[in-house]
Amino acid sequence: MVTFRAMTISILLWIVALALIAAGLVGTVRPFLPGPILIFAGILLAAWIDQFQKIGWWTIGFTGVLLVLSFFADTLLQTLGAKRANASPLAVTGAAVGTFAGAFLGPVGLFALPLVGAMVGDFATNRSILRAGKVGIATAIGTVAGTAARLAISFAMIGFFVAALLL
Repeated sequence: MVTFRAMTISILLWIVALALIAAGLVGTVRPFLPGPILIFAGILLAAWIDQFQKIGWWTIGFTGVLLVLSFFADTLLQTLGAKRANASPLAVTGAAVGTFAGAFLGPVGLFALPLVGAMVGDFATNRSILRAGKVGIATAIGTVAGTAARLAISFAMIGFFVAALLL
């Protein structure tokens, strides 16, 4: 027999699990929150609440693989954007600093500051405004592609979670 207290705790834990997943979805496009990690934590908590009955180890394992893939996809696409334009090491560093600073300034800062950082870094190395502009734009395209990949993977994680719950 389930007591009122046990049911209340279970409901609260489900609220926390869903809040983690929602915060993770926000964190997918706002880098100061570890989006896919929060989604995975919410799914793992939901599985634990359900004693891994509906959300089994296969779902946990697959979403874990997607979590790791989200890190590689994001980093790879950002790096490929910079490498494609033959960015200097200082440009890559500038893009990283810009990404960190842009996280605190909203979507515009998140898009603009990596571009500016890459441009400043490359200009400091090569003294060519045209080359710096090319590197900045390539880095911005890589950043957008990385965010899109991370968002798609996050939605896939949530989709597998929902499918496991419903099926």
